[in-house]
Amino acid sequence: MPGGTWSPTEAKVRPGFYMNFVSAGLAAIKPGARGIVGVPVKASWGPIRQFVTIESEADLVAAYGPDTANGVSAYKIIHLALLGGAKTVLAYRIADTNAAKASITLTDTNATPTNVLQLFAKYEGERGNHFKITTRTNILDATKQDILLYEDTALLRTWTFTTGAGGIDNAVAAINSDTGNVWITASKLADGNGVLASVTTASFVGGNSGIAAVANVDYTNAMTAFEAREFNLFVLDGPGSFALQTAVVGWIDRIRSEGKGVIAVLGGTAADDQNVATGNARSTSFNHEGVVNVITSAVLDGVTYASGEVAAYIAGLIAGQKLTESITYAATVFQDVTPRLTNSEITQALQSGSLVLVHDGHVKVEQGINTLTTLKSGQNDQWKKIKAIRTMDAINTDLQKTAADAYIGKIPNNDDGRVALIAAIKNYMDTLVAGGVIDRDYKVYLDSAYPNPAPDEVYIKWEAGIVDTLEKIYGTFVVA
Repeated sequence: MPGGTWSPTEAKVRPGFYMNFVSAGLAAIKPGARGIVGVPVKASWGPIRQFVTIESEADLVAAYGPDTANGVSAYKIIHLALLGGAKTVLAYRIADTNAAKASITLTDTNATPTNVLQLFAKYEGERGNHFKITTRTNILDATKQDILLYEDTALLRTWTFTTGAGGIDNAVAAINSDTGNVWITASKLADGNGVLASVTTASFVGGNSGIAAVANVDYTNAMTAFEAREFNLFVLDGPGSFALQTAVVGWIDRIRSEGKGVIAVLGGTAADDQNVATGNARSTSFNHEGVVNVITSAVLDGVTYASGEVAAYIAGLIAGQKLTESITYAATVFQDVTPRLTNSEITQALQSGSLVLVHDGHVKVEQGINTLTTLKSGQNDQWKKIKAIRTMDAINTDLQKTAADAYIGKIPNNDDGRVALIAAIKNYMDTLVAGGVIDRDYKVYLDSAYPNPAPDEVYIKWEAGIVDTLEKIYGTFVVA
């Protein structure tokens, strides 16, 4: 359903629930999912240009494998997001046109061998080049053969089929009808004599992960695909070029204006992170309430992660929190940061809208802020806080969903219908008050600035304050 920001001078065309978030206006209907992190990834395994939902380390390994070499980013980035606390990661594998499935061709036992069976890795990628095939006569029944599939030296699966007339069809059926087979597919090339020639750990070849020529357009195409999905935060699978990051910021600005409340978390390279001014310049250029910019590298188990990778962890950290929580001073799993910033550097970073990690015996987030530094009309300093933006986004999402499910096109636009809509908003506002999300002195009423709406329009105004978290304590110590 459409939604988003509106202006008194702009008439909407599509039916929808349009809302104008100003700093004093918040509302919500019912709670929804808050913790989905969207990320385009590069991998040596898994479906290309398709969405995969990942909720655990096991899901991650099953979907994309544990590879981290040769430009593969999926495992590292999604692992960091899950480690941060994301309950769900919505991943989308990108690849260039060179992506190809590894394969192997098997022959029969004729005097002049015939190519009879071709096996393909299920997905494009270099992982398939690690698959190996052994064929042998079944030790219990000489009229049958076994096909053994290995990944390097690990046995993955054994298929047994009857040889002779129709033998190749039997082999294809054994492999393709196996619901537990998540590795290969089979295709008959010819009948031959129905008996496969014996091979021992013969390798699949030709697998290409399609990573070398991935370009910014592959990411922007992925972003377009993401627009049709529900997610709350977005990260790249690493730092990305500044041109790509700028494209992400522009995309976030557009989809947020259309009612899709997504926060992007970006970062830089390890080299960028060594100069605080470089990261701060990036934040200043973004200057957006829907964009968070991490500028410090972090160390975990002896591995240094650039801020563009730490961004995935921060996205997971944000996604995993309640609306009443802030990531300010949130402890992380990291053991160190690089560089460790001085007090003046931290102050300058915060003033620039940069998110920094600090080490004070533990590695923590200094303050949960986005890159907004220059306020737009209708904004106040709360718009600089990740917590406040998440609350606004959650409310916006909930209003749109409930309006679509229960109100738009379903209730009459008369006094009774409008009273019912306002009552529904108030009921949920009460739950937000009870949950400590908004202040209790909220108001919901018909907007008198629009006394003569069209027959299919209603203008509602609400006022509520977002409850912030305690971040600064000022004490005075009096010595008697």
